[in-house]
Amino acid sequence: MHSINLPNEALAALSILEDAGFEAWVVGGCVRDMLLGRACSDIDIATSATCSDVQATFERCGLRVHDTGSKHGTVTVIVGDAAFETTTYRTDGTYSDGRHPDQVRFVTSIQEDLARRDFTINAMAYHPERGLIDPYGGRCDLQRGVIRTVGDPVQRFSEDALRILRGCRFCAQFGFPIEQMTLQAMIRSKKLMAGVSHERVTAELTKLLTSPYAGSAIMNTVDALSAVLPELVAMKGFDQKTPYHIYDVLEHTAHVVDAVRPTPTLRWAALLHDVGKPAAFFTDDTGTGHFYGHANISRVVAEGVMNRMSFSAVFRQQVVTLVEHHDDVIDTTPKAVKRAVRRLGGNEQLFRMLCELKRGDSKGQAPQYHTRIAHATELERILDDIIREDEAFKIGDLAINGNDVIAAGVERGPLVGHVLNAALDAVIEGTVQNEPYALRAFVRDWAAKKH
Repeated sequence: MHSINLPNEALAALSILEDAGFEAWVVGGCVRDMLLGRACSDIDIATSATCSDVQATFERCGLRVHDTGSKHGTVTVIVGDAAFETTTYRTDGTYSDGRHPDQVRFVTSIQEDLARRDFTINAMAYHPERGLIDPYGGRCDLQRGVIRTVGDPVQRFSEDALRILRGCRFCAQFGFPIEQMTLQAMIRSKKLMAGVSHERVTAELTKLLTSPYAGSAIMNTVDALSAVLPELVAMKGFDQKTPYHIYDVLEHTAHVVDAVRPTPTLRWAALLHDVGKPAAFFTDDTGTGHFYGHANISRVVAEGVMNRMSFSAVFRQQVVTLVEHHDDVIDTTPKAVKRAVRRLGGNEQLFRMLCELKRGDSKGQAPQYHTRIAHATELERILDDIIREDEAFKIGDLAINGNDVIAAGVERGPLVGHVLNAALDAVIEGTVQNEPYALRAFVRDWAAKKH
């Protein structure tokens, strides 16, 4: 019997149900993760008990129970500091909306419950005394390192099209390839993803992008991902015809994604930074490829992608800004760095992300051009010096504020912001000292010229 070490709270939850005469198992992703030796944050329980039975059983023990989906047989029980989603054995009916079962039928065995699940690696159940139940070979697929559906893949994806993206995400999460029949069914069924909500698409893609094997997953599942990210299609196999690159545009992008930290902002920016290259491409008389202006085209395309995803306005703007400026040439001088931060709205952290994106971009290029990595690191070091010396690179760093500008004779309103921006530019360029007297004189002179 394969032994899995369950937390005491999970063992207690199983015991409470079984002592009351019900059957209970730990199921799904937590079993998969424990077999892989990975940490498991969420432990789910499947049981023969109905929701009302679960609630009554745990409340008799003085424990809290929350209704988190009793219509589909699910409640959440609280044991100590741990929460366990507990679901009655069930099988799903038809999925007319391609996402939710029209009805569920409660069943009497764990085997019937496991039959409704998406992938074999998620269709296992474990009990500390009865051991592992694995009717579809999930443990073997874990050992082989492959992602395969339970039963007919076309049927699985027609029931719930989000499973296509989940398969792509598992590829990125574990580094496993997708079994060939499963992958072909993903591609054949990808049109069904048009019915999946933007919120769910956004969540799955972000999980994919922030996973350890995101780059290889992008390469291996691009033909399925293209239904929700059609912008990737033009990048696939696009020969850049330039000495700077040894990969096509999609391969380069995958390398850049893997080369930056797995934060949503950086990974989305890395995915989209060169999405405009195919549109910008041309060759010169020698056959060398060029992509002049590709960053601006990438910005336009990135805006379209971001606008159809469910991100905050701040997140969307940060990603688009990184894409727009990823190819900016920034000299390794304090003045150039301050100008660059200024272009980013004075956002120091965004500039640091830009430097990291530049390093990742360089790592995805031909080895002889990896020297650009050190250049981006030097830009960050210069920023550190600027901050340490308390030099101005944003409006808030100026020795005057809006009230000072108004007192110097500028009419209250938008002009105040204009003159502060002009003052900051002058300070960065070194034509005005960042001290009150000099800045007030600058404002008075600016106001006089406007009149």
